[in-house]
Amino acid sequence: HQTTRWNPLMQPYIFGARNGIYIIDLQKTLGLFNTARDYLRQIASEGGKVLFVGTKPQAQEIVAEEAQKIGMPYVTQRWLGGTLTNFSTVKNSIARLVDLETMKEDGTFDLLAKKEGSRREKERLRLEKFLGGIKDMKEFPQAMFVVDAGYEYNAVREAKKLGIPVIGVVDTDADPTGIDHLLPGNDDALRSIRFFVSKSAEAVEEGVNIRADAGTEEIEAVMKTGDTVAAEILAESFKEESKPEIENEEKKDVPKDS
Repeated sequence: HQTTRWNPLMQPYIFGARNGIYIIDLQKTLGLFNTARDYLRQIASEGGKVLFVGTKPQAQEIVAEEAQKIGMPYVTQRWLGGTLTNFSTVKNSIARLVDLETMKEDGTFDLLAKKEGSRREKERLRLEKFLGGIKDMKEFPQAMFVVDAGYEYNAVREAKKLGIPVIGVVDTDADPTGIDHLLPGNDDALRSIRFFVSKSAEAVEEGVNIRADAGTEEIEAVMKTGDTVAAEILAESFKEESKPEIENEEKKDVPKDS
């Protein structure tokens, strides 16, 4: 960002200035990003969920795409106040969304009066717009990733209130307060946003795969003891954890109407 718009707390991460624009020290960014990726990998390997947040226009599509690939929750529309701090109420709205989706899929909408069917479809679309990315999130995430710490101030504030660690891309004009894993970087350019989001998503996916491999080894070890019941219980537990990811893959395979 321009040298006239900067936050003094970001000074340690600034390399210099050129033509009135601050240049971020990429060596420091690289070290911090590697640490953040290790942290994300660890969380995922322990079965934790990472909530990806990017509601600014240039981040929305990238965040949704990368989060969907790895079966993680995401928010790309306006952050609704209380999404985390009032999660019990939000879960009621999610349950309503699921009910409406079921009614649409089983043909219930077609049996309703045209006006009522249209009203419910509008309600479904509104809920899908704001809650679709977190409808499979059954509990608080173990970490939050935000594209722009300043822009996502409300999300960061709720996460900190609940003790949820935050990994965030922070530009030279933003306040890094509240960010546990700071990633100094350009939070406006598409290439920069895609780099940070995609590499973070890759780290999460690696963690998920580590857990899956460990689970397979654990089941095989139990099978060798002859305790088939325990092995079946373990297998079912890993199936439950991977359900959202499996469902996402199935949705990708469904052909779209031309």
